[in-house]
Amino acid sequence: MAKAALGWSNPMIAEKTGLHRNTLNRAENGDGKRSTLELLRHVFESAGLEFIPENGGGAGIRFRERKLP
Repeated sequence: MAKAALGWSNPMIAEKTGLHRNTLNRAENGDGKRSTLELLRHVFESAGLEFIPENGGGAGIRFRERKLP
């Protein structure tokens, strides 16, 4: 969901994270290591996404609001 929101492909994510494509595939299939998932979350958040917890109105993602000066 996050990569689709950003329009990123697995090769792009691999380049930004240094992760191998097999590692990304495992993460997408729900078999990723905690450290991999934390790295992916950090990269997606750095790109402007915000992860919404289940108790925050339903699990999902959204673009972080930009604060105007």
